[in-house]
Amino acid sequence: MLHSHILFASFLVPQCRAIMGICVVKVWLLKLFIISQTMNNKDGILVPQQDKSMIVPVTIIFVVLCGFSFYMGIIFCSEKDRFLSIYGQISIGSPKESSISPLQIKYISFPECSIDFQDYTPCTDPRRWKKYISRQPTLLERHCPPKSERRECLIPPPDGYKPPITWPKSRDECWYSNVPNEWINKQKSSQHWLKKEGEKFIFPGGGTMFPNGVGKYVDLMQDLIPEMKDGTIRTAIDTGCGVASWGGNLLDRGILTLSLAPRDNHRAQIQFALERGIPAILGVISTQRLPFPSNSFDMAHCSRCLIPWTEFGGTYLLEIHRIVRPGGFWVLSGPPVNYKRRWRGWNTTIEAQTSDYEKLQELLTSMCFKMFKEKGDIAVWQKSEDNNCYNKLVRDTYPPSCDDGIEPDSAWYTPIRPCIVVPDPKFRKLGLSSISKWPERLNVPPERLSMVHRGSAKAFKHDNSKWKKQSAYYKKLIPELGTEKIRNIMDMNTAYGGFAAALINDPVWVMNVVSSYASNTLPVIFDRGLIGTFHDWCEAFSTYPRTYDLLHLDGFFTAESHRCEVKYVLLEMDRILRPNGYAVIRESIYFTDAITTIGKGMLWECHKEDTENGSSLQKILVCHKNLWYSSNHHSR
Repeated sequence: MLHSHILFASFLVPQCRAIMGICVVKVWLLKLFIISQTMNNKDGILVPQQDKSMIVPVTIIFVVLCGFSFYMGIIFCSEKDRFLSIYGQISIGSPKESSISPLQIKYISFPECSIDFQDYTPCTDPRRWKKYISRQPTLLERHCPPKSERRECLIPPPDGYKPPITWPKSRDECWYSNVPNEWINKQKSSQHWLKKEGEKFIFPGGGTMFPNGVGKYVDLMQDLIPEMKDGTIRTAIDTGCGVASWGGNLLDRGILTLSLAPRDNHRAQIQFALERGIPAILGVISTQRLPFPSNSFDMAHCSRCLIPWTEFGGTYLLEIHRIVRPGGFWVLSGPPVNYKRRWRGWNTTIEAQTSDYEKLQELLTSMCFKMFKEKGDIAVWQKSEDNNCYNKLVRDTYPPSCDDGIEPDSAWYTPIRPCIVVPDPKFRKLGLSSISKWPERLNVPPERLSMVHRGSAKAFKHDNSKWKKQSAYYKKLIPELGTEKIRNIMDMNTAYGGFAAALINDPVWVMNVVSSYASNTLPVIFDRGLIGTFHDWCEAFSTYPRTYDLLHLDGFFTAESHRCEVKYVLLEMDRILRPNGYAVIRESIYFTDAITTIGKGMLWECHKEDTENGSSLQKILVCHKNLWYSSNHHSR
């Protein structure tokens, strides 16, 4: 029956408060009983009763029940690892003698999807856009299909798909057959985003606002922001990123950039970025918060990203303000910056650009941004380092400070509110000038650990140590890990980003995913100088097919299988995993056989390995996704 306890652990934890609250109710009832036995209301006056024979026995019973409630509360409130360890201690004998009966699933052979679905992004599917027509680009936000419309088929690669070019060469070129997008080639080749040469796309590093190349553009930006050179700035977000040349250039400068763009008329921007080996995710600033906690990025950037910053009451700027940490920078190049010289080339009037720039300045000032530096086409604003500016804001001015109605870090299907998220003043080392510089900050326990249940410096250091050992073991199981053959990695249910930290000296980057239903550890990850996102794995991830080389899960199905069907999670993993890529799944032995069966139906090859410590409760599945091609080109 051990597997039943493991399954119950994931949904018993939310009930712990109710269980432990039973004791409070019992104490209250005991108090009423004693009062009723010792006092009698007579003519409105309370007087002692004479019969006290029942008080002592009943008191003992209540105390015993209260103690039992606290005991049960402690057990049910334990987190997953704690829960498993309790039962691990009472499990006697070898794994063969364990009482766990593995979950059995009947073999299913999944069919191919139509070739029309080779670039299928379920939650940002253009086929569904007509349902979401609006002045704001809400149609570009996440709109996931209901369960009845989910695809239970395998996404085919394009004809002629080849193993991706390895890093760092991939930053400058990729196979045309892997991202066969002729439209973007015709539209953007004149702006030097990319150009087709033979069988490859070449990325010259150009862009609308940096015709002389992204290198010179970033050089100028570093002259304006010296903090980009000394490890002060580590994390950045590029909104409207194009093919992510800006983020790609910053990698050699020690700055980790998450490039962001929607699936719009430019189509495969994010797919190109990930094919190049540059961190990227599908997303758009519209009516919903971006899936990141507040005060996360050291810098935000927009290079002619065509976001209407001054429309809708400046709500898009308010979201930038929320995700940039105190003292962080917002960089804008393009309209309306340098409008006095550029307006004729922007298909507008000088009066319109003058008004837009003045409104932009006014909005940024009202949000406690100040002009930092401006030169040529680049303008830099800095977010207030402390709360003095927010304390001076007048209550009846726009935008107001947010009340406590929505948690500042709530960012999964959370509406953008027309108010300023003021940083919590209790965190004194949250600001850019206070937080440790890179690379020291990777291993410094962040202040925001105190927000995490059971978060402490000791737990943080233990997590670091554990993942150094486990990642070294993974490299023995998968010799390609740590080489140029594996570049894009996703840790699908991380805690503190320990796996990413352990791989920091390898030629990889890691997308750290924190479940929207789990404890919020994502602020800790960003404070370490790593990147990540919130996500609910009952839905599809915001990326294109074939964009990750390795997916990692640690006890995910034990924690979430009561919400997310195993089959659909694995099909989504197959969608985003590159052919010849790997999935590393640490899981209870209750699930491993079922996962292997489903994997076989997806044309995966999985083999079971012991964990590095030889646990009798957990095993490691190493699964390899085979390369296959579509057998037809017609819709089914």
